[in-house]
This record gives sequence, structure tokens and C-alpha cells, in this order.
Amino acid sequence: MELRDKKVLVTGGGTGIGRAVSLALADRGAVVAVNYSKSVNEAEETVRMIQDQGGHALAIQADVSREEEVLAMVDTLAREWGAIDLLVNNASVTRHIPMDDLDAVTEEAWDELFQINVKGMFYCARAVAPFMKKQKQGVIVNVGSIAGITGSGSSLPYAVSKAAVHGLTRSLAKSLSPYIRVNFVAPGAVLTRWWEGREQQMEQLAGSLLLGKTALPADIAHMICTVLEQEALTGQIITVDAGQSMQ
Repeated sequence: MELRDKKVLVTGGGTGIGRAVSLALADRGAVVAVNYSKSVNEAEETVRMIQDQGGHALAIQADVSREEEVLAMVDTLAREWGAIDLLVNNASVTRHIPMDDLDAVTEEAWDELFQINVKGMFYCARAVAPFMKKQKQGVIVNVGSIAGITGSGSSLPYAVSKAAVHGLTRSLAKSLSPYIRVNFVAPGAVLTRWWEGREQQMEQLAGSLLLGKTALPADIAHMICTVLEQEALTGQIITVDAGQSMQ
């Protein structure tokens, strides 16, 4: 699929991997909606970065855990653009809880992570699906983590939420075929703001990886663009982790 002139919604598009994806898509000629929940300044800065390079983008607010906000956002974009071709389901949250401290895992943590990381992705996919079906073409990429494969990560409920999105991806790929492709990109450790204050831990991890370094947000963005372009790919989980999941 040629990405030029495609209309793309990137959730959590103002920071980290979301920003890198937004920039990479715009560089390929796509028109990008940079979604944010609270990071308005970062989202608007991402839009300015795209526009400064001659690209087309807009910032749009919605909390993906609230379906009414998702529907309003998608309706606004559909009226603005006339179509929504691609969705990058990137918005996500975590809680840093030691994996062996089960008593520290609260009901609130479970609810927040599943509401945003799993149900939020479903809400966004369901909202854009009618527009993609109408044009008989569309692509959804869910962005997750190798925590959903390895079972370890920033917290137990985070890892479980990402494993749930693996299942969601496969089920959506079946439910939305043949016109809508759905895939999952699972990054390993990537130096984003989630690692602020723990840079030393990141450096130690990087030294243990097969490639001797962690991936950058741009590496993940490049893979997401490749997955969007590849027309014979659906229902797949693709890791970009510098060999982390092989340890």
C-alpha cells in the first residue's frame, strides 16, 4: 500500500513512539491526526514539526478509554477528511510494580491498564471500521510490547494487558477481513519518557541484548510503516526488540 495521501489516526501520537510514527508517516506523504489525551503541548509540537517539513497534520484530543470521546474524535476526522484509511493504535499506559509483588497489584491498576491498553484499542478499531469497510480497504496496527510475549515487564497487569492485545489483534483480523488488515508490532525496551529516572537500568539492559543496544522510537516507527504498507500481512505479531525476547 502506498502511504502517500492516506489519512491516518495515531493515538498517543504526541510523544515517544507515537511522535516517531507520526513523523515517519508524514515523511511518506500521509495526512496525520495526532491524538492526545493530556499531552496537548507535545501533540501540538509534533504537528508543528510535521508542518515545518511541509507535511499535513492536526492535533485532536480524546481519551481512548472513553468510547464516547473516541466516537466524537473519529466523527470529526471523517467529516474533516472524508475518509480514515489507517489507524495506529499506540496510546497506552503502565504502572511500575515489581513483578514478584503480587500484593501491590491493585484493582485500580488492573482497571486502568485494561481500560486504556485493551478496551481503548478496541474502541478505536470499532470506530474506524465502518469507514474502512465502506471504501473496502483499511489497515490497523496495534502497538504493544514484548511484555505480552515474555510475561515480564514494568508490571504484571501491564504484561497481561499486552498479551490480551495479541488476542484482540488476531480476533479483529478475522472479524474485519477481507478488507481491513490488523497486525501488532511489539517493541522491546525503547528509550522513551517511560524510562525517565531509570536510565542506568536501561543501559544495563542494552548491554545484555543480542545487538548490544536498545531500539530507538524511529526503529519502531519504520517497522509500523512497513507493516502498514505490506498488503499480504494480517493477524501477525511482529517484534522489534534487538533480540530481547530471545534471552
